[in-house]
Amino acid sequence: MTKKISRRRFVEGTSAGIVAVATVPAVKAQQKAAAAATLPGVPKTTIRINVNGVDRRVEVEDRWTLVELLRDHLDLTGTKIGCDRGECGACTVLVDGTPLYSCSQLAVWMNGRSIQTVEGLAKNGKLDPLQEAFIQHDAPQCGYCTSGQLMIAKALLVSYEKKNARPTRDEVRAAMTGNLCRCSNYNHYVEAVMAAGGENA
Repeated sequence: MTKKISRRRFVEGTSAGIVAVATVPAVKAQQKAAAAATLPGVPKTTIRINVNGVDRRVEVEDRWTLVELLRDHLDLTGTKIGCDRGECGACTVLVDGTPLYSCSQLAVWMNGRSIQTVEGLAKNGKLDPLQEAFIQHDAPQCGYCTSGQLMIAKALLVSYEKKNARPTRDEVRAAMTGNLCRCSNYNHYVEAVMAAGGENA
């Protein structure tokens, strides 16, 4: 005699099996990554850097990129990894005030440098005026590229402040060309930067 199985029990049973099968490769991948991270003989260098105003002395593997150092070892996950090949701009940070793709810079190259990430924009719990402008103008959509957009915009505005000038819309567009937005929210980003920098047609 065939034992009857309820639909609920069948679904629960197959779901558990799917989760178990999907979990095995993920666990193996994590184990492999952990093993690779502790390989003996990997060259390491101790560097001194200033990150968001804090001096740090960090031992880095010579193969780490700057974005790996920031995200995986300093827990500054506001910097995103998009394409991981220097094309999308999601990982943009400021190095000595210059915007750079952190996925294309080795951490070991940062010795003696000053780095600012998106976490360094807010001061004493208060958002930077640029961040406020992004919120007011609905600039972030999915938000993935937003930290990179903020950092390139910050570099632009600081450079103009030093000249006691304001960027035009065309100058904002030109400066932000290297930062891609998959949500195509470019006009809102431009409006937000214009508002933060003071309107200048």
